Amino acid sequence: MRDYPIEKTRDIGIIAHIDAGKTTVTERVLFYTGVSHKIGEVHTGDTVMDWMEQERERGITITAAATTCFWTPTYATGDKNQKYRFNIIDTPGHIDFTVEVKRSMRVLDGAVVVFDGVAGVEPQSETNWHYADEYKVPRICFINKLDRTGASFEKSFDSILDRLTPNAIALQIPIGLEAEHEGLIDLLTMKAYDFTGEMGVVIKEIEIPENLKAEAEKRRHDLIEKIVEKDDALMSAYLEGKVPSLADLKRVLRKATLAVELIPVFCGSALKNKGVQFMLDAVVDYLPSPIDLPPVKGIDPKSSAEIERKPADNEPFSALAFKVATDPFVGSLTFFRVYSGVIKRGTYVANSSKNTQERVGRIVRLHANEREEVEEVEAGNIAALVGAKDTSTGDTICDIDNPIILESITFPEPVISMRIDPKTKADQEKMGVALHKLTEEDPTFRVAGDLETGETIISGMGELHLEILVDRMKREFGVQTNTGKPQVAYKETIKKEAEAEGKYIKQSGGKGQYGHCWLRVKPMERGKGFEFIDATKGGSIPKEFISPIEKGVKEALSRGVISGHLMTDVEVTVFDGSYHDVDSSEIAFKLAGSMALRAAANLAKPVILEPIMKIQVIIPPDYLGDITGDLSSKRGKIEEMSERGIIKVVDAKVPLSEMFGYATKLRSMTQGRGSFTMEFSHYDEVPQSVSALIIEGKK
Repeated sequence: MRDYPIEKTRDIGIIAHIDAGKTTVTERVLFYTGVSHKIGEVHTGDTVMDWMEQERERGITITAAATTCFWTPTYATGDKNQKYRFNIIDTPGHIDFTVEVKRSMRVLDGAVVVFDGVAGVEPQSETNWHYADEYKVPRICFINKLDRTGASFEKSFDSILDRLTPNAIALQIPIGLEAEHEGLIDLLTMKAYDFTGEMGVVIKEIEIPENLKAEAEKRRHDLIEKIVEKDDALMSAYLEGKVPSLADLKRVLRKATLAVELIPVFCGSALKNKGVQFMLDAVVDYLPSPIDLPPVKGIDPKSSAEIERKPADNEPFSALAFKVATDPFVGSLTFFRVYSGVIKRGTYVANSSKNTQERVGRIVRLHANEREEVEEVEAGNIAALVGAKDTSTGDTICDIDNPIILESITFPEPVISMRIDPKTKADQEKMGVALHKLTEEDPTFRVAGDLETGETIISGMGELHLEILVDRMKREFGVQTNTGKPQVAYKETIKKEAEAEGKYIKQSGGKGQYGHCWLRVKPMERGKGFEFIDATKGGSIPKEFISPIEKGVKEALSRGVISGHLMTDVEVTVFDGSYHDVDSSEIAFKLAGSMALRAAANLAKPVILEPIMKIQVIIPPDYLGDITGDLSSKRGKIEEMSERGIIKVVDAKVPLSEMFGYATKLRSMTQGRGSFTMEFSHYDEVPQSVSALIIEGKK
């Protein structure tokens, strides 16, 4: 039985660049909504949402945490007697854990994007924004930390307009900045508010300060113009000199926000307990409930036709699993978002992605790392299955009699690898279990064995990502390991088209082996991966041998032809060949496919690709010359130099191989006053001189 109507439900994520104050915002949300009776602080290590030991030690969010809370609107909404259910996911800001943001964006209806009032838009803000764009997620912005030295609402707001979207509109402006930050002015109602009392729970309406009246009037005029542009009737009335009512303005603004045509911007200081309640009101006013969005679309696995499910409890059940986590108390937790229908404890559901069934044993609703057992979960809500056997990230679970496959989630490829060895025989046994569980949890974490050396190679999104995973193996699974130096995940590709023959013939007395094929290889656009095409005609190769050829091709691609790294962005076409009635076999064609691929790739001008990182270095002006010179010496390309007050900001693209140990080097070059952020940008061809070093194993 649904305890809250679906239209009073909001599934939202809180996303930001690292250190923008996102977890601090979430902790205030939990306090004001009554989930926690004490505000947790990142700097004191007692936050609710950052509950992992590693998160509290480092002061960063590593894993997306989910919680459910309830909010009764305060000022911005007339609906003061109604409670709203918020299903909130607090996501990491560090680029190494970007997978958590991407999978959260896939299942959320709306997002609150938090910005640092000093720094404005930062690199990870852009990446997260693009994920929200990719999934067409409506969002509002909260410019935080306006109490900090150097804070500027104007500059932060302009950076959103310049770097993210021209459709951002300010609904509030701050009263005072830095130590003088006292409150805010609501531009729609033209009312000013002061936050006093313990935890900012007393919100007092005050007169708009004299020195801000002109700015508030101008900004309100701009705001109304932007809103009425989205509604023809309102626009006509406005041009005739009629001032739109508050209800009309909010109605049109909500509609435009849901269509991602306008992005409302709010402000405050979460640490000083200012503005968070108004942001919560804005979630009610402007972000969608599940029924405000179009029905979810998917594929019927039987007919491959497109079908849809409406966000209603009486529709057939459908949900998307977006995260798997290992819980020390209950074992495996599979987080899912229900798009339609109801899932009940004790029933069976289909995993349509894998064509299997799961028994619904226990269902829990999450409050960070605490669990509340529930009997059922309705459309629009987020919960977790305990002990699901077959379901992994991106799988669809649905009604057995009405199957549907929802759009899955694609993840970025790892860019860094490291050798890992167990210290003892006992550790070796435990390590296999630990690696299996961690790869189930994290789709950007990969494990492979090196056949030549017998070593285990782990790959991830960055040094910190691998460091945290090795630390988790030690703490959660009791595995002691030795690790090698981090290595760059190079790839190979080809630059031109080529054809080659692969022929495997073996006679050994009785039945022999015979496989023969011709392959054509062709370069694909960067990032497209691999495509295999069967263009054989006239039965030159029987159909049952095409799949073994593809397997042989994939095996050859996994080892490349120059440096032994994965070969990618290649289209492979099998177009001719021959077979023997008696001697042909799957293994012979697999080997022939592998031989043909290697021969063709060697003729197609193979090259090595390396990951290029987007980095932003923040430094005092005295060190600008040294830093730009150092980046250039690392084969870096300086893209932009800008200022934040007196601080200099350098944006550049640099090969990952040149960035190992950069944090230590930057500290020593700037006497500890510089900082930087780094995220993956793209793969690019390695210069010839560097290519030779990679082939020799020196880089």
